[in-house]
Amino acid sequence: MAEAANAPAGTDGTAPAPAPDLAVGEARAGADSAVAGGADGGVDETGQPGGGEQSADTGQPAGGAEPAGRPLPEGVRRRVVGIASDALGGIAPGELPASLRPYAKFTPARRAKYAATALAAALESDPAFRVRIAERLRLGQPDLVQALESGTVPAAADPMDVAAAAYLVRPSGWARLVEEAGEEAERADAEGAAAEAARLAERLQEELAEARTAARAELDRQRAEAEGVRKEAESLRKKVRSLEADTRRAQAESRRLAAELEAARAAAGAERSAAEGEARRLRHRVAELEAAVESGRRTVREGRSVEDMRLRLLLDTVLQSAQGLQRELALPVTALRPADLVEAVEPGSASPHDVARRGLAEDDPALLDQLLAIPQVHLVVDGYNVTKTGYPQLPLEQQRMRLLGGLAMLAQRTQAEVTCVFDGQDLDVPVIMAPPRGVRVRFSRTGETADELIRRLVRAEPQGRPVVVVSADKEVADGVRKAGARPVASVLLLNRLSRS
Repeated sequence: MAEAANAPAGTDGTAPAPAPDLAVGEARAGADSAVAGGADGGVDETGQPGGGEQSADTGQPAGGAEPAGRPLPEGVRRRVVGIASDALGGIAPGELPASLRPYAKFTPARRAKYAATALAAALESDPAFRVRIAERLRLGQPDLVQALESGTVPAAADPMDVAAAAYLVRPSGWARLVEEAGEEAERADAEGAAAEAARLAERLQEELAEARTAARAELDRQRAEAEGVRKEAESLRKKVRSLEADTRRAQAESRRLAAELEAARAAAGAERSAAEGEARRLRHRVAELEAAVESGRRTVREGRSVEDMRLRLLLDTVLQSAQGLQRELALPVTALRPADLVEAVEPGSASPHDVARRGLAEDDPALLDQLLAIPQVHLVVDGYNVTKTGYPQLPLEQQRMRLLGGLAMLAQRTQAEVTCVFDGQDLDVPVIMAPPRGVRVRFSRTGETADELIRRLVRAEPQGRPVVVVSADKEVADGVRKAGARPVASVLLLNRLSRS
């Protein structure tokens, strides 16, 4: 930290890198007296360092008795505080004023920020502390301090650095140097403000010129638009006149067509009357023909009745003979019929694989209706496979709600057991939802896919129970087919739900 405090200030008007402010101590003779001490090595009763060297002609301490004309300019004060902050780390805590000891372990930047007021007060009220800071400045910037003590100001030196060093070292005329630095800073600020005002005025003039140019361009554009609107209005007026003429022609044509329609209605009424008369005549003729046919049928029945009686008598004789022969031979009544020997599927034992599909396409909803009509059928749906086939653009939550709503209506109509399976291995949080009535909803566990859960559901069913699995995944279809279930495509269920 001592090296940072002793680094010389730059010539560009900025403070040393770590902090902004203080300058050197009093004259070298007074500084030596304050550090080395007088008879008691401390401070005398007036607050000045003991044993200080007296001015040759006035008897006052050299440079230290000059009063400041006004408070330190803000820039000088920051520079003085920065110098003291950098030098504070190289002074033993016991040698510091009591008000600065809490800041001894701070970094120079933190001391300059939080201890600025305490440093300024200590430098003003404690000459011994100011002398120590001046001595450290003398070590860091010896050329500047020697020039000030000799009464000359370096031409290339920063006025702020000169003022800060003069305040700390207190050479003859130091108050004037500080005041001149403040005036120069104020003059620089005023010149900067004037230059900024000039730049602002120039920029505003440029913006005004641009605004005027834009306004002229906008006016020209609006004039062009107004001319276009006028031409368009003229064109529309011409079109309106043309449409009015067309309307009059259409009205005349409508009146002509209405007259023709009335004439056609009259002609149609006359033709309808003639047709009704012809229909009455034909109905009378049909009644006559029906009566003749019935009379002929009665004649045929009466002629065949004798033959029928003889045939019936012969048939009764044969039947009675066969019954007597059966009783004589004690033949049992057979319960087996030829149709019983033909292999087929009985109604109560039909499975999803026995459903007839002749004439039905794989995506025909009627095929799913036939499958769900099987008693005790269990419909297992691969949820995301169906939704991403039918409506992949929706968010997953809306996909689930739409599918489950359709499955609830299907379960209510068919009374089939319905289970819908969703892939849950990538879920970050539990899904909060109320499954619809009649539909069982399941998510796969962590580390398990929905396909594996579907195969476990199929294997859990008893052998022989009809199970239908809806999925477009070929691997799922092959797996459940080996387990005895019937796979169907996802598009088949989507077509069936869209029909509902």
